[in-house]
Amino acid sequence: MNPERGVHAERLRLLLERVRGGELDVDAALGELRGLPYEDLGDFATLDHHRALRGGFPEVVLGQGKQADQVIAIARRIAERNDKVLVTRVEPAMAEVVRAEMPELTYHPLPRLLVLDRAPADGTPSVEKSPGILVVAAGTADLPVAEEAAITAELMNNAVERLYDVGVAGIHRLLGQVERLWQARVIIVVAGMDGVLPSVVGGLVSVPVIAVPTSVGYGASFGGLAALLTMLNSCAPGVGVVNIDNGFGAGYLAGSINRLAP
Repeated sequence: MNPERGVHAERLRLLLERVRGGELDVDAALGELRGLPYEDLGDFATLDHHRALRGGFPEVVLGQGKQADQVIAIARRIAERNDKVLVTRVEPAMAEVVRAEMPELTYHPLPRLLVLDRAPADGTPSVEKSPGILVVAAGTADLPVAEEAAITAELMNNAVERLYDVGVAGIHRLLGQVERLWQARVIIVVAGMDGVLPSVVGGLVSVPVIAVPTSVGYGASFGGLAALLTMLNSCAPGVGVVNIDNGFGAGYLAGSINRLAP
C-alpha cells in the first residue's frame, strides 16, 4: 500500500473509532467528512479533498494566473485537512502577501514554490522518506526547474539526491559520477539548449529516466521546443518526457514511481 494513502486512511479510521467510542457525535463526524469529496470556494475554486486518499498527496495549487487572496483561501483550506501544501509558480511579490497571512509556509525563491511540511497533528506517525530519486541538471540555468522537481519529490516523502551542472559540453563531469547514476531507482534529467543529456543518461542506466526540457537557450531553441523534440526523439530506452519547464510534473511522477519500489 502507498504509505501516504495509508496515513490518510488511518485518519479516517481514527475518526470512526472516536464515533464508536463516544468521543465524537455523529453530527460532528459528518461535519468533518462533509468536505471529503470536494469543496466549493465561492466562484473561483473547487477543491478536491479526496485526492490525498486516491493518490497519497493533496491537491497542488498553481499560483500562476491566480490572485493572492485566491491562493490564500485555497492553501488555508488544504492546510486545514492536510500536513502538506504545495503552491507552484509563485512570484516573490505574491509570496510576500501569502506568507503575511500564512507564515507557516516556506518560500523557495529559486523554484518559486510555497511549501508547508509539518508533522501530523493527530499523532499519526510520519512516513519515512524513501531513497532512490536522483535529479540531474545540465547547467546552472536549469536549476529553477530542477529544484522544483527535487522539492516536489521530497514533499512526497522521498529522499532526493542532486547532481548539478553536468551537461554534455563537459561530459567528463557526468562520467565521473556514473556510480551515483547506477545507485538511483529513478532519475530526473533537466536540460535546455540541445536537450541531449537525458539520452546520454538513459544509455548508462537501467532505471526510468524522466526528461525535463527547459526553456533555457538561444533563439533557435524556441523556448525549449528544440530540447523537447530532442528528448521525444531519444534513442535511449526507458526515457519518458514531461512538458517544457515542468519540474513539478517530473517530481510528482518520480515520487509515484519510487513508492512502487520494494
